[in-house]
Amino acid sequence: MYGKALAGTGKRAVLLLNRTSASASMTVRRADRGYRKLSIVGVVVLGMSEDLGMSAGQEGLIGASALVGLFVGGLVFGRVTDRIGRQLLFTLHFVVIATASIASMFVSDPTLMVALRFVIGIALGADYAIGSALLSEWLPTAQRGRVMGMLIMAWFVGATAAYVVGYALISTVESGAWRWALGSAAIPAVVFVIARIGTPESPRWLVSRGRVAEARAVLTRVYGEEATVEAVESLVDDERAHGLGFTEVFRGEYLKRTAFVGLFWLLQIVPLFAIYTFGPTILSAFGMSGSGDSIIGSALISMLFLIGCVPALRLIDTLGRRPLIVWSFALMVVPLAVLGLAPTAPVAVVLVCFCAYALFSGGPSILEFIYPTELFPTEVRATAVGVGTAVSRIGAAIGTYLLPVGLDRIGVGPTMLIMAGVTLLGFVICVTMAPETRGRRLAEASSVSAAGPTPVDRPARVISR
Repeated sequence: MYGKALAGTGKRAVLLLNRTSASASMTVRRADRGYRKLSIVGVVVLGMSEDLGMSAGQEGLIGASALVGLFVGGLVFGRVTDRIGRQLLFTLHFVVIATASIASMFVSDPTLMVALRFVIGIALGADYAIGSALLSEWLPTAQRGRVMGMLIMAWFVGATAAYVVGYALISTVESGAWRWALGSAAIPAVVFVIARIGTPESPRWLVSRGRVAEARAVLTRVYGEEATVEAVESLVDDERAHGLGFTEVFRGEYLKRTAFVGLFWLLQIVPLFAIYTFGPTILSAFGMSGSGDSIIGSALISMLFLIGCVPALRLIDTLGRRPLIVWSFALMVVPLAVLGLAPTAPVAVVLVCFCAYALFSGGPSILEFIYPTELFPTEVRATAVGVGTAVSRIGAAIGTYLLPVGLDRIGVGPTMLIMAGVTLLGFVICVTMAPETRGRRLAEASSVSAAGPTPVDRPARVISR
């Protein structure tokens, strides 16, 4: 009833949502700019190191500080978002990003740069939880998987853009290009602060906090006359408060779901971040040390991972969440194992393996934001995304900092076999723990006591929420 009364048709719902800065397109573009802020450092770190007289340890801290910030931001502000609401923080953290980005242009001390990257990491970690929770709570069921999957695609779009922007600045600015590159992140941040003015609060969150009158006002503002009394009553039935707190994601059935989300995300991120970050280094270890610029090479690797998300975006609603993630992990093992068992393989084989891994990784990548928003109720939805984000940063740190050590000490073959083993463990986790949430309303998918036919037996209505 809620979906029928509010959405009307899928097209009508999207048009209505696009009139607000909480819309799918706005959130995806926000992710694009957000991820660019992190990736740009990889492009400009050399010039930054020379100007600031940084040691190798300080260079490492620049990257580590952002990852630690993401860990803290996701873990802390996911819970804060569930307590105080999505709307306020949805705008506020971009003010922090803009301020820190501008301040980065004037840094003369490596320690201050580390601190600023940490702050930006916290803000983006918060954005992971805020944006995904808010977007999932507005989207109709039939569109939720596809649009949420576009969020992670924006990661690769933003990262690729960062390499292009960085390369252009380095090529055209004679001195201090890194300062302009870091400062450029403030431009989209300011644009989105302005665009988000007037963003509506999630009516689901309002109802879960007992603020039904405010939820009705938000729905009327967005949907007009389609926000009927029956629709609001249906939403109230969906979002009965259960008094869930932070510890609930670590208890009973929700603990199993938290473990699944954290483990599959971590085990996917370890090899993905390693290959993504050190792609040119790995290719060099395979004897492909051509004269191409490393920045262009990294941009091309980003494009490969982006392309891998495209078929997964289609399969997520036709094949389903569980089959997609299980088969993706199984297939991801194969190219990594081939690279590990045949480190002296011809160049063509190496390239095919890299392309295959990027293609197969699309499934788990687009499910990173979808699963935690569907498996947990509104009261702890952002908390769950934040926990998943925090755990995944551990995987990012492992992949980023241990891979070059492995290449140096044990060689490329054994290193790739270790990555294949990590991915195989992810396959086992998905086979034993991955649920199917395709076609289920948020309230139904997140309930630990949901009963009745599976989504396969009961297709979702296009207008359902």
